[in-house]
Amino acid sequence: MPLTRETKIYKTFIVFISLTIIAVLSGIFFITTIRTRQLIDEENVLRARTLFNSIILARKWNANYDGVYVEKKKGDKPTPYLDKAEIKTIDGKVFIGKNPAQMTREISEYAEKEGLFKFHLTSLNLLNPANKPDDFEARALSLFEKGTKETSHTEKKNGITYFRYMAPLYIEKECLQCHSAQGYKIGEVRGGISITFDIENIRNKLETNTIYAIIFGMLSISFLLGLIFLFTARLIKKTSEIQQRFEYLAITDGLTGIFNRRHIMTRFNEEFERARRLKKNLGCIMIDIDRFKSINDEFGHLVGDEVLREVSVRIKNAIRIYDVLGRYGGEEFLIVLPDTDFDNTRSLAERIRENVKADMFLATDMPLHIHITISSGIARMTDGDSSIDDIIKRADEGLYKAKNSGRDRVEWL
Repeated sequence: MPLTRETKIYKTFIVFISLTIIAVLSGIFFITTIRTRQLIDEENVLRARTLFNSIILARKWNANYDGVYVEKKKGDKPTPYLDKAEIKTIDGKVFIGKNPAQMTREISEYAEKEGLFKFHLTSLNLLNPANKPDDFEARALSLFEKGTKETSHTEKKNGITYFRYMAPLYIEKECLQCHSAQGYKIGEVRGGISITFDIENIRNKLETNTIYAIIFGMLSISFLLGLIFLFTARLIKKTSEIQQRFEYLAITDGLTGIFNRRHIMTRFNEEFERARRLKKNLGCIMIDIDRFKSINDEFGHLVGDEVLREVSVRIKNAIRIYDVLGRYGGEEFLIVLPDTDFDNTRSLAERIRENVKADMFLATDMPLHIHITISSGIARMTDGDSSIDDIIKRADEGLYKAKNSGRDRVEWL
């Protein structure tokens, strides 16, 4: 069945809504994923910044006491940059000094050993060659010289993703104890501390959550589209049924269920043009129920309506499947007979008359037994006919003749 304009509109609407939902959900998913990554990066920066500030506080505490001393253990080496690298107590214990740089390095080694994080104190102007910067740190130190306050990035090493952060160290009064010989002034960039920690687990969880989000999003989209398709299919079906109902009502007589006058005339015109084009025969029967006014007057209009319905059924049962029957008006019926010559038109009219003439039992409030007859006028298309009006006029004149000749008969001119 060809698509109606309304159906096409609905299909266009469903495609538009579907694409809109997919675009919106995809946009939400994309924005959420990007924002989640940003939040994780921000959290990493915050964590690194907190660690950096913690080590700075520890360094300041150390520098405030001009270094701290701890009991010397086997393998410990004194710091060469303190005035007193070692001290010995009266009870014979030996303590070695730890300046801020050495303390930072040892805390880093301890944290790295525990699998937590790693500190690295470095500079472009090295005092200790062991603190040489790597590529990331060298770039960061160059940025600090230009005024950058902090920098960070992620890098992959040996299959593990690390977050790296670095912020500058500024020369303070306490720093000059070790670095005065290098010509630094208070407030200048001395170097920086880089912080490195493993974020592989976080990345794996993010990727897993992303996969779950994609699956959930696809299922949600499928579910929503399924609902929309189901709703639209039902809507299209319902609309189609309503449309078909309207089309049926537009061409059907509400009382008898056969074609109404407008549609029977339309079909008559179509058959007339077809017959003239193909040089075919075309017959016509005009039928009127005899003494129908008396039936209405005696039994009422409800009984009259039942008579009209019963007569239309009996006529319909008598004609062929390709004949066209319609209510012409009041108690009159019009039948169009394609490919039918005059003799066959007359024979069919007689058969209809006999079929209707049989006793009629009506299932009203009180069952009635009514004897009904009909009068008919017949006509066929001729070469001189310019329209169906010419055929209808002759059939109507034949009907008038049948009425004046005593009714219950078939006549023609």
